[in-house]
Amino acid sequence: MLLVTGGAGFIGSNFVLSTIAETGETVVNLDKLTYAGNLRNLDSLRGDRRHAFVHGDICDREMVRKLLSKHKPRAVVHFAAESHVDRSIAGPAAFVQTNVVGTFCLLEESRSFYESLAGTERERFRFLHVSTDEVYGSLGPNDPAFTETNRHAPNSPYAASKAAADHLVRSYHHTYGLPTLTTNCSNNYGPYQFPEKLIPLMIRNALAGKPLPVYGDGKNVRDWLFVLDHCDAVRRVLEGGVYADPSVAPVLATGTRVAGTDNTPRELSAREVEVLQLVADGQSNKEIGEELSLSALTVKSHLSRIGRKLGTGDRAQMVALAMRAGVIR
Repeated sequence: MLLVTGGAGFIGSNFVLSTIAETGETVVNLDKLTYAGNLRNLDSLRGDRRHAFVHGDICDREMVRKLLSKHKPRAVVHFAAESHVDRSIAGPAAFVQTNVVGTFCLLEESRSFYESLAGTERERFRFLHVSTDEVYGSLGPNDPAFTETNRHAPNSPYAASKAAADHLVRSYHHTYGLPTLTTNCSNNYGPYQFPEKLIPLMIRNALAGKPLPVYGDGKNVRDWLFVLDHCDAVRRVLEGGVYADPSVAPVLATGTRVAGTDNTPRELSAREVEVLQLVADGQSNKEIGEELSLSALTVKSHLSRIGRKLGTGDRAQMVALAMRAGVIR
């Protein structure tokens, strides 16, 4: 059972539809049905007992509390947000209310719910916050793509409100131990997208013979992600994403940048450094998983990602490169 917020919007409805179709898992769908929410997106789920729609506001803490208590979801997947840059410039208050205050309300009620759980239910609970790469600001024409290690540098009220939500989510993990996950995706396109967004707007205007609006000087570059690929990624993060244990200090020395086999510095996450340190200590994947409360498959996935970054699949060579950089002992 999942509690999904904003599940009648563009990305949220695609997530609900594809999750039920691919996994059969029951979804409780909480949506305020603002201008961007449309129940018609979910017409194919009418009468489907695996989908329960609730018309409500994430800022209504009593409603959120009752939903969590009644349905006992294994995770909260938080899509609900005001998300249009131009609208945020014209009316930023709604963005602060939904994106900041609304996220705070969800975190508070999720924290209380999580603290009431025990055993397996507590171990598997997750709060997944779906954010945006706009929190990182803008890239220059020759800049590399954003990564999770980029600092937040929002340039609009929308981006600032999402950055604030990101910080709240992070703080609830490090302060209260709430198992939180955050994804920061680029621009999405696909079915059920609101017509004011760039791709549907251009298509509609072209079909109607209307002018095609170009922002700025036309030199802006956007990275596009098909919405169902994004939904697949969210499910992957929900099942295999990792978060740092606030009770354990990360194993870091002079930094987390490691030069790969081609001598190009690569950024390793704190968890990747932890995994490499345990590899250096001679532990097996199973032992590393037990140490970090991860499955052996997740440990293998971390090592594969480290290998891709450093240009080698050899554990001894990965360790040697990390030691040379001073990030492990």
